[in-house]
Amino acid sequence: MKIVNLSKNVSVLQQYLHEIRDTNIQKDRKRFVQNLERIGAISAYEISKELAYSKNQAHTPLTTAETNVLAVQPVIATIIRAGLPPYTGFLQIFDDADSAFIAAHRQLNKVGVMESVIGYSSSPNLNGRPLIIADTMIATGTTIVDIYNKLLEYGQPTQVFVSGVIVSQPAVDFLQKNIPNITLYTATIDPELNEQFFIVPGLGDAGDISYGEKFEKS
Repeated sequence: MKIVNLSKNVSVLQQYLHEIRDTNIQKDRKRFVQNLERIGAISAYEISKELAYSKNQAHTPLTTAETNVLAVQPVIATIIRAGLPPYTGFLQIFDDADSAFIAAHRQLNKVGVMESVIGYSSSPNLNGRPLIIADTMIATGTTIVDIYNKLLEYGQPTQVFVSGVIVSQPAVDFLQKNIPNITLYTATIDPELNEQFFIVPGLGDAGDISYGEKFEKS
């Protein structure tokens, strides 16, 4: 598995990471979501360097110019709801891309192992197209693996990229073991998980910060 950690080079990305982590700045919900979108757009730009392009010509007011355009538009997949902000950032770069949506959540099974439960899914035909799975927090990696396998029911993509704003080292190890043919892009890799399977230091619950706390029905 190829791993691209965008924090290896210092850039404005570190400013956005600081702002989404800081509990005081998190209180500005609009800013939090916007920063996730910005990180998504940066990740999309970096991934665009690995896609296939074809030669073209643009007709300017004066003459023609040799250009390169995407050979095939990618499909951007995301997980409802926390994945929506970086997904929106991806669409700012790949504005002609198609979209796939998955509803999934994590839960502990009877033996105390974290597993994912997939509900609704919708995707275009993936045959012959690059697939990008965009999420915010990749904690254990189990949900990404299950979503990857679910999306393969919609066709065989030419390339598969997984993009997470913050990814834990345990998730990196799990993805490496279970879907080594992907390319993983992340804004940063955090070292560990706590006993509730939250990334440490992480940023908390990205979905709750973005959209409000979930109401737990009794």
